[in-house]
Amino acid sequence: QVQLVESGGGSVQAGGSLRLSCAASGDWYRRTCMAWFRQAPGKEREGVAAMYTGGGSPYYVDSVKGRFTVSQDTAKNTVVYLEMNTLKPEDTAIYYCAAAGGYCTPHIERYEYNYWGQGTQVTVSS
Repeated sequence: QVQLVESGGGSVQAGGSLRLSCAASGDWYRRTCMAWFRQAPGKEREGVAAMYTGGGSPYYVDSVKGRFTVSQDTAKNTVVYLEMNTLKPEDTAIYYCAAAGGYCTPHIERYEYNYWGQGTQVTVSS
């Protein structure tokens, strides 16, 4: 079992920035696909970003490319971040951290991930 805990959500005005953190514990492996998803009210949960902790380029959904960056803490390889810049009101959602064994796929599909955090709210006002 892997436990994931997100933190760093909050409220910000459009154009602002937030950094989300995801701390993993339990049966954690060094080579894992870590992803961020989000779910806005009345909408499906969508994959936002994914990275393989063993290296390689991350994947992003088109709507966040150039604004969001997923990364791993180099000192604590059990912590993954989502740096969110130039935030827009449409980024408002609950953001979830997720994990899956093995490599990531570009489409960041919900069914591929076995472990989930509890979510953290991000609210962007205009």
